[in-house]
Amino acid sequence: MSSTKSDRKAAIDAASWMFNVVTSVGIILVNKALMATYGFSFATTLTGLHFATTTLLTIVLRWLGYIQASHLPRSELLKFVFFANFSIVGMNVSLMWNSVGFYQIAKLTMIPVSCFLEVMLDNVRYSRDTKLSIAVVLLGVGVCTVTDVSVNARGFIAAVVAVWSTSLQQYYVHYLQRRYSLGSFNLLGHTAPAQAVSLVLLGPFLDYWLTSQRVDAYPYSFTSVMFIILSCSIAVGTNLSQFICIGRFTAVSFQVLGHMKTILVLVLGFIFFGKEGLNVQVVLGMIIAVVGMIWYGNASSKPGGKERRSPSMKLGQKHDGTLENTELDDKV
Repeated sequence: MSSTKSDRKAAIDAASWMFNVVTSVGIILVNKALMATYGFSFATTLTGLHFATTTLLTIVLRWLGYIQASHLPRSELLKFVFFANFSIVGMNVSLMWNSVGFYQIAKLTMIPVSCFLEVMLDNVRYSRDTKLSIAVVLLGVGVCTVTDVSVNARGFIAAVVAVWSTSLQQYYVHYLQRRYSLGSFNLLGHTAPAQAVSLVLLGPFLDYWLTSQRVDAYPYSFTSVMFIILSCSIAVGTNLSQFICIGRFTAVSFQVLGHMKTILVLVLGFIFFGKEGLNVQVVLGMIIAVVGMIWYGNASSKPGGKERRSPSMKLGQKHDGTLENTELDDKV
């Protein structure tokens, strides 16, 4: 019976992760085409539209009875929206003010920052093998993606804001699900409307500040509008799958697995957008990163590989700090 339950959990974990990978890689490719080919460079406004579409889904799910009445204090909701919005804006500004190399290095630091948050706030402890496997993943992705590295003062500040706000947002998803026994649908039902309103209202002003272009002056065409609609549709799955995965894997595991998406984006980029960037360095980095991910999965799943030593918050927790999600999340 225990073996069957373990196999079922492993299958659901794999399906949840694949759901996140497919939607995340898909939206990156669609947005790349939308911005590079059709010149729609309003990233913050587009993210607001993503959450507006997600909000429509939560309304439908609530009407169908898939989202039940639940409680989330307004103060907690505001803190989450604060971290999440700073994450979005910080990433956009960091990409604009920094070189691609430094931007990638900043993204890599999210794993040690997420580890620090789990150690300090949740009293999580990692084994030596788990720490080494994370280092191998970082090395592999770094070899793949880091080319030129230059930094300036404002770019460094933007990167710090982006890294810490994104790490706090991902930690907070896991925290809120544990603290208030919220499934992924329920938590998304609370947070999506607040993010949609704030980003749709602030997005055009932030995008004008970043690009000196007005979203209302953009020359919309049938094709570009179709790409925007496609981006918003895929984003619904991306937003939902992120909540499901962080609830099941914790923020650190989500970050480690998330770097597999970087590898897939590189591979698909070579397939769809040309192979000029494919070289020995990138292939070597991919191999190192995949080895590190396999090692991390094995090391963190062993007893003592990653465990929470605090007796607090026992709401469905296991030895690795993950949450037993609701039956609804299992179906997803």
